[in-house]
Amino acid sequence: MPSDIAKNLTQVRRRITLAAKHAERDPAEIELIAVSKTKPAAAVLEAIAARCNSFGENKVQEADTKISEIGRDKADWHLIGHLQKNKARRAVQLFDVIHSVDSPELAHRLERICAEEARPSLDVLVQVDLAGETTKSGIAETELQLLVEVLKRCEHLRFIGLMVIPPFFDDPEDARPFFQRLRAIRDRLREEGVFAEGEGELSMGMTHDLEVAIEEGATMVRIGTAIFGERG
Repeated sequence: MPSDIAKNLTQVRRRITLAAKHAERDPAEIELIAVSKTKPAAAVLEAIAARCNSFGENKVQEADTKISEIGRDKADWHLIGHLQKNKARRAVQLFDVIHSVDSPELAHRLERICAEEARPSLDVLVQVDLAGETTKSGIAETELQLLVEVLKRCEHLRFIGLMVIPPFFDDPEDARPFFQRLRAIRDRLREEGVFAEGEGELSMGMTHDLEVAIEEGATMVRIGTAIFGERG
């Protein structure tokens, strides 16, 4: 019998496929990142058994324990939460992708640590603050270009895209303008040729608004509750 997590993954994949087809997109363009923050290693292992191989964690310390138990090479590990400067070295050691670069200072630090740790490359996305919420991280759109210029000069950091966390709305449609704005910023940066490869990733969309995000061009969706259930 499939576990609840396996069944949930099937349902989420169906939602992604239907949303992509509705938007006349290829579902294969969209990476599902299972947000495993606050969930035990056993839950992650169930998801791996159900062919999920990308996981999002919010806190370096929690991820460190979990990844040590599961195995660094058993999945792709994404840091999606705010990265404190004093956790940057461990983040470089643990994660395949960091979604939450939000200042030139953090970019400089990650670049230096990559060199010190002999890590040839680290994929990063810039978290953009489009709502001005004091409870959320991200760089203001007005300051984004300075960070982009720093990333263009980095030898180890590979700037692959943008991430946004819009305010929570009861109606997912209300999040659409934030997704549209991030896509417009991505499109402008793409024209400048700043991304390390491809069109530039758009990390946006969670359990309650993934369909709207996919309609607006999301290439990475970060899904927790619909896979692992409510957080305790």
